[in-house]
Formats: sequence, structure tokens, C-alpha cells
Amino acid sequence: MLPPSSTARDMPVLPVSELNQRVRELLESSVPLLWVSGEISNFTRATSGHWYFSLKDAKAQVRCVMFRHKGQYLDWMPENGMQVEARVLVTLYEARGDYQLNIEALRRAGLGALYERFERLKAVLAAEGLFDEARKKPLPFFPHTIGVITSTAGAALHDVLTTLRRRNPNIEIVVYPTPVQGEGAAEKIAGAIRTAGTRAECDVLILCRGGGSIEDLWQFNEEVVARAIDACPIPLVCGVGHETDFTIADFVADRRAPTPTAGAELVSPDRIELLRHLHAVRMHLRRLAKNELETRMQRVDHLARRLVHPGERLIRQREHIVRMDKQLMRALQAQLQGYQWRIDRLNIRMNGGRPDLAELNKRQLAYRQRLHLAMRRMLEKTDSKLSSLKSHLSHLNPDAVLDRGYSIVTKRDGGIVRSTDQLAIDEDVTMRFSNGQATGRVTEKS
Repeated sequence: MLPPSSTARDMPVLPVSELNQRVRELLESSVPLLWVSGEISNFTRATSGHWYFSLKDAKAQVRCVMFRHKGQYLDWMPENGMQVEARVLVTLYEARGDYQLNIEALRRAGLGALYERFERLKAVLAAEGLFDEARKKPLPFFPHTIGVITSTAGAALHDVLTTLRRRNPNIEIVVYPTPVQGEGAAEKIAGAIRTAGTRAECDVLILCRGGGSIEDLWQFNEEVVARAIDACPIPLVCGVGHETDFTIADFVADRRAPTPTAGAELVSPDRIELLRHLHAVRMHLRRLAKNELETRMQRVDHLARRLVHPGERLIRQREHIVRMDKQLMRALQAQLQGYQWRIDRLNIRMNGGRPDLAELNKRQLAYRQRLHLAMRRMLEKTDSKLSSLKSHLSHLNPDAVLDRGYSIVTKRDGGIVRSTDQLAIDEDVTMRFSNGQATGRVTEKS
């Protein structure tokens, strides 16, 4: 046997616990979260609430654990033989060195595609505003007629009718029967909603069915049902499935109820509660009436104590009138005296500011004479200027030139002929003289 090499002797020796820890860290860091599908087997629920089982297919299996704080969010219980899809973290259980999967989320196999369809349609309708609170119609406080859209063969209709009969038997109920499960049920549900909206015989509608798997409730996730709910002119309450079940119809409806029974309670006032409230209001009104009556009785007693004999009241009123007359006279005299003082002051101011009319007339006469003299001088100056302009203008008048023996020759178009170059042989011209004009023809140019 050969002795171990020096290199082998220098390598560290790891305890098993540290080795398993390193392997676990390597697995968790190198393999991200992923989805794994398989069949559940050897399912065990520990007293701590944690679930232990194996996932297997035709060729292999792997141990799995789902801790209680993860499993509490499931609304169904895993069982052996179920086909599931698990979102897992690959790890190692260090105590035994077993490779296992820590389950983060669990769903039934085949629901992944449905869930993706659900999320896509939900995003589209949310973007269009079908889920907005502003579009929600308020529910009537006291409906006279309630419409129920559901299957007549299901237990949901019985629960709703029983609840409505118990809470308020005076409300009329109209049932719009429709299948709520199976192929083509979505179109029929939408048709029943449109029929209820067209007939307009109800104050509020309940769309309901009992619980079931996501496949059973899928008809309420179809777009045609969502569009029909949004277009319905009547307030609609959706009570589909159990409290943990959510469908597209729940988001579009004016109100969501966790169950069909809760939907019936939501739209119908409780007759017993109304009677109890009415009794409380009646008792409150009685107390108010009693307090008001007692207050008025005390006021009558107070007024009776203040009641005075008419004769004595007349004497008091006469004395009051005399006092008021004296006060009025004093006030009137004081006011008249004040007015007289103001008139006197105004007279003094007016006399002091009165103009001297004789002086003003003298000044006006002087101004008139000066104005006439200025106008005469201006007219003379203007007349002299006009005579000068007329003399200059006469020198420039073409008629004066004609008087001296000249004439003006013009062509047919009225243009003045200033040169022989403007004329052609046999062209007609007009010659203007001081006392008239004559027409001639050019026979020669030189």
C-alpha cells in the first residue's frame, strides 16, 4: 500500500454537518425558484401543522415539505394521488443529508393556464375601467322586487330564497334560470343578465352559484359575462362560490358577496331589524313629544304669571306713548335746530362766494370788441393772401396761354402732343384754342 501523498495530507477534513451545510448553500444559490409538477404520495400532516409528502412521476420522486405558514393560504387540502404544480426552492435537509423541495406555493395541475387567462382578462378589463368604483351603481335601500340569476337545480337558489323569505317575505322575487356550469353556460348567463336588464322589472339583481373548483366557476371568468354585467342598467350583486373564491364577475359587479346567502342578505333589509329600528324611532319620538309638551306647559305657566289686566296694560301703554311723544318732539326740535344752523352756514358761504355781475359784463364787452377786431384783421389778411394766390394762379392757367395765340394739340386718347415724333401721317388730332377746338389730320411732318 502506497503512503498518502503530501497534497492529500494537507487537504482539510470536513465534518459531515459542515459538508451538508455547504451542499445546501450550493443548491440554494445555484438553483432558483422554479415550478415542478408531479403526483402527491405519502402525504403526512404533522402535529406542528407542516405537510410532508413526495412528488413523483413515472420515472422518479423527490421529498417535499410545505411549512404551516405557507400552507395556511390554500383553500383546499392536498391528498395522495393529486396531480399538482409546486413553486419550490431546492435545498438539503442537513440533519439527514436528504435532498428535498421546500414548497412556496401549490396549485392543482392544469390550473396554470386558466390562471394566466384569468390574469390577462382581468388586466384588460381593469385598463378599460370596468372595475372602477365610479362605475358602481348604489344598491336600493328597500327594494320591492329582487331578481335572482342562477340555476334552478342548484342549492344556491334554495339558500337565496330561504334567506330572502326569512329576512323580508314582502319582497317579490323573480328568478331568471340559466345554467351556471358547463360549455356554453357563459353565453346563457350573459343572456339572462341582458334579459333582466331589458325587462327592468327588478330593483336589484343577484348573480349566484355555489362553490366549486376553478373549472366549475370558470364560466364567471368569461369576458361575455363581464361585459353583460357592466352594461346592465340594474344594480347587480355577485355571490359566486365561497368566501375565498374570486371571479372576474366579482370585480365587475356593483357589489361582491362572499356567498349566495350573503348576497341575499346584502340586498334585502332585515324585517326584524327594521321593526326594531322602527320601535326605537317611535320611542324616541314619544320622548321628544313628551319633552316638548312639558316645555310648552311650563311656558304657559310662565306666561300666565306675566298676564296683566287689560286696563292696567292700557294705562301703561298710554304712559309709554306720552313718554315717546315727548322724546319725539325733543328729537324733532334738535334736528330742526341742526338744519337751521346748516342753512345759516351755507348762506354765509354763498354770500361770500357770489360773483360781481357788473364787472363780469364789462369784461365780457371788452372781450367781444377784441374778438371782432381780431376777426376783421384775420379776414383782411386772408383776402390779401387769396388775391395774391389768384394772381399767381392766373399766370399758370393754360387758358391764358391760349389767349396769347397758342393752341394745344391732343391725340384721340387725350394725350398732349409735345413732339412730332408722337404723330403719324393720316392720324387725327384735336387742336384746342382759347375760344373752342378743331379736328384735323396730319398730312405731313417736318
